[in-house]
Amino acid sequence: MINLKQFEVWFVTGSQHLYGEATLRKVDEHSKIIAEAFDASSSIPVKVVFKPVVKTPEEILTICNEANYSNNCIGIITWMHTFSPSKMWIKGLTALQKPLLHLHTQFNRDIPFDEIDMDFMNLNQSAHGDREHGFILTKMKINRKIVVGHWQDARVQAQIGIWSRVALGRNEMKNLKLARFGDNMRQVAVTEGNKVTAEEKFGLAVNTFAVGDLVKVINQISDAEIATLIKEYEATYEMMASLKSDGAMRSSLVEAARIELGIKAFLEDGGFGAYTNTFEDLHGMRQLPGIGSQRMMAAGYGYGGEGDWKTSAMVRVMKVMATGLEGGNSFMEDYTYHFDPANPMVLGSHMLEICPTIASGKVNCEVHPLGIGGKEDPVRLVFNAGAGPALNVSLIDLGSKFRLLVNEVEAVEVTEKFPKLPTARALWKPQPSMEVGLQAWLMAGGAHHTVYSQNLTTEYLEDFAEMFDMELVVIDKDTKIRDLRKELRF
Repeated sequence: MINLKQFEVWFVTGSQHLYGEATLRKVDEHSKIIAEAFDASSSIPVKVVFKPVVKTPEEILTICNEANYSNNCIGIITWMHTFSPSKMWIKGLTALQKPLLHLHTQFNRDIPFDEIDMDFMNLNQSAHGDREHGFILTKMKINRKIVVGHWQDARVQAQIGIWSRVALGRNEMKNLKLARFGDNMRQVAVTEGNKVTAEEKFGLAVNTFAVGDLVKVINQISDAEIATLIKEYEATYEMMASLKSDGAMRSSLVEAARIELGIKAFLEDGGFGAYTNTFEDLHGMRQLPGIGSQRMMAAGYGYGGEGDWKTSAMVRVMKVMATGLEGGNSFMEDYTYHFDPANPMVLGSHMLEICPTIASGKVNCEVHPLGIGGKEDPVRLVFNAGAGPALNVSLIDLGSKFRLLVNEVEAVEVTEKFPKLPTARALWKPQPSMEVGLQAWLMAGGAHHTVYSQNLTTEYLEDFAEMFDMELVVIDKDTKIRDLRKELRF
């Protein structure tokens, strides 16, 4: 979807002139070794760039301003190899506008008990140098991620990798343009929200475009482009008989391809990374985009049904975070419940628009009546999602604040045939139980639309909420309703 190596995190080490030039040269040497090891790590997907040790308030302010103005820099890692007095950092941290990770490590893993002397102690002071740094970060209320451990430890590198992916997501949200084709579904509350406040807080630009403007682009798509895309459909999916070249509904497939190509052209031309539409506003369109929206998500675009711009933005952001990881992320909806006491679970689906990146097994291309929207029968991809741990994520606007809500779930294998349900579907069990998980979601005001993720963990969303100074509510195996009620109240 994107080349992650075009983005950078800067490795910035703090010290001071107290220790002499020989010590400072060693600090620089050690820092460069660590930065190069991080840059070569398979756990960290972006470039890690070594920056020479900073020793004065002026040098710190300069590096923070340079980070702010670098389009490629998405965050900085700070480490105090020696003791860097924290008053030196005040102006720089005040100016810094990029995410910060505080790495609490040291160059040597072990204490050289038989050789340790004062020269060694003067050089390797991060045990208390980082405490000085931690104090000023806390004093100044600087949101950050703290990673503790030796820099060669796989766990440490994995945590830095997660943070760097989230910094990519933040960078995407800060620059994201989202196109709304029509408004949100009438009389629905949760898909509304304050778009001005959202742009102020997240950088996300949400604007509406007439469906007629999209239809104009759709109608300009050539027959040759459509034929090429249909060949791709036929090579990728199991085609329903009526959609094959001699099938009775072949014209529906042609129209679906025309719509997909039109949406793609409109978004590419406008530099949009996400979009919404609604079945209540399809003026000039012959069918509701089904396969088109599904494939646009698979290509990395954000999507939200019924005008749900907040979920659409999060689909895009989470796809960016997960670039290159196994599994998928999709627009999703809790559709109906299985309240069997012996095997309770949720059926997740939507009328059309579930991303095939979450599919397990074959993906069918089918056409069926929809029953709403008053248009021709739409083409869609039908499949089952795979089993395993997953997340449901909801970004909600509560008026006075945004809340990010995460429910950890366990998806189960879909063994039922669903012979009369022509949609993509997933089955999962909410944590900590069906009763508590659903009650907690309602108590927290979670939306009926979510981002369903197979490849991100709660840690990603914790880091994301921290970067945006946003409230996070997590529903997991340890959730208790009494404790959650207190958490939401206070």
